[in-house]
Amino acid sequence: MRTHRLAIVAAATVAALALSHPAGAQQRPLVTEDPEPIGAGRILLEGGLDLAHNQEYPASGLEGNLVRFPTLGLSFGISSIAELQFDGGLFNHLSISHRNPAPLAYLLTVTGDGTHDIEDLVVATKVRLKAEAAGSPSMALRFATRLPNATNESGLGLDTTDFFVAFLAAKTVQSVRLVGNIGLGILGDPTDGQRQNEVFTYGLSLARATTDHAEIVGEINGRVSTRAGEPSPGTESRGTLNIGGRYTRGSYRLDGAFFFGLTPVDPTAGITVGFTYVFTAFEVP
Repeated sequence: MRTHRLAIVAAATVAALALSHPAGAQQRPLVTEDPEPIGAGRILLEGGLDLAHNQEYPASGLEGNLVRFPTLGLSFGISSIAELQFDGGLFNHLSISHRNPAPLAYLLTVTGDGTHDIEDLVVATKVRLKAEAAGSPSMALRFATRLPNATNESGLGLDTTDFFVAFLAAKTVQSVRLVGNIGLGILGDPTDGQRQNEVFTYGLSLARATTDHAEIVGEINGRVSTRAGEPSPGTESRGTLNIGGRYTRGSYRLDGAFFFGLTPVDPTAGITVGFTYVFTAFEVP
């Protein structure tokens, strides 16, 4: 039933986007990565607030409503074709509604009806391989490492280091900006340091402008476990459907979106709001 409702929402999203106008490179509130870098000597700063309903943590067994604030992103244009990215957050708070049996539940130091921690830091490099041209898309590679900043004692972290590589492509056709990502993630097993799980990662987004400053955006983004049988907790398949918009004035952009979980361990629904600021900060020799 839930899958049927999400399919209807996805179809409505695509239909709404098809009635709008074009957009440029993707940023918040989308997760799917555009292959175009921000430009040599430029800095992109973004921040936001996320509210997620019925967020689950299979490794610790905790479940509840999650607040993430502020979510932070910082990107540096280190050349005309490459950028360095840092993404994380300072404060995640889970209002606990359920404590389920889980393999790492014995490590919890949480005694009340809430827990908090920082967000895992993701350090990434994006390199454009080919610029967009008539009849062909732009292409890039992105390499990312997620560091174990959040602890398993809080129930919000896994204490594992993960690695991701993805191929990015995008094309603007008449009034449509279409971006696709496909890649591989190597996720550490939080219950056994000698094992890992490989996941297939994917993302597909659309963006169209309704005015010179406003856009409607939507995407499906997630990962699929490749392990035969039951995957390790914390490495299972995940996915979200995001529907939202953004408003740009000069170097500033405001955004907002609703998101819906596509798997049983994803939040049922949630909302994200935030901002993006891009400016020229240094010269690249």
